[in-house]
Amino acid sequence: MPLPNAYTQYNNSKVLTASPAELTLMLYEGAIKFCNIAEITIEQKDIAKAHTNIVKTQRIIDYLRQTLDMKYQVAQDFERIYVYLSKRLVEANIKKDKEILEEVNTHLRSVRDTWKEVMRINREKGII
Repeated sequence: MPLPNAYTQYNNSKVLTASPAELTLMLYEGAIKFCNIAEITIEQKDIAKAHTNIVKTQRIIDYLRQTLDMKYQVAQDFERIYVYLSKRLVEANIKKDKEILEEVNTHLRSVRDTWKEVMRINREKGII
């Protein structure tokens, strides 16, 4: 059992030492992971597991939305994206529709990739 414990300790350390930008990236990665699991479990007809993972994705999106600083214009753009993704996730969950999840995942990957690029640029400028 030492290996799972070491992995848990590593993950806890990773979260505790991450910058706000890195934490946001981890949230995007988590949302993508849970959305992927939901897609697979819909294919496998495991409705309960699909539901659980869609809800996990929704919670991450809701958290990202709640933490937006609305004094910035870009936050309003992210607000619109998150509202749209939330609505689509509700639809996907009701219908257990893999295609909707694929669409959501495409958007999540795009936002994540943009976030990574912003982080890279800011790192080069010495901002983060």
